[in-house]
Amino acid sequence: MVYAIVRAGGRQEKVSVGDFVTLNRVAGGAGSTIELPALLLVDGEKVTSDSAELAKVKVTAEVLEDLRGPKIVIQKYKNKTGYKKRQGHRQDLTKVKITGITA
Repeated sequence: MVYAIVRAGGRQEKVSVGDFVTLNRVAGGAGSTIELPALLLVDGEKVTSDSAELAKVKVTAEVLEDLRGPKIVIQKYKNKTGYKKRQGHRQDLTKVKITGITA
C-alpha cells in the first residue's frame, strides 16, 4: 500500500492513487494537471520523511471540477441596541483525482 501525506489548500491530506480529494480552489480548469508537495511517503514498510528525498517525490492530480461548499450563515447580535447583522459565505472548492505518486 503506497500513500502520501500532501499539503493541499492549507491542510494536510492522506492520498493514494485513485483517491478523490476536495481542496480549496486551485488554479487551472477541468482537465488540467497539478502537482502537490509531499510531506510524508509510505511505501509498504518503508517510510520516507527526509526533506531531501521528499523533494524528489511527485504527487500528481487531475482537476475534475470547480465547485462551491455549503452555505455558512454568520449572525451577529447585540442585546438592547437593535444591532443585528446577517452574512453568508460559500467557500470555493476544487475536486481532484490523484493520478500518480512517483518516488
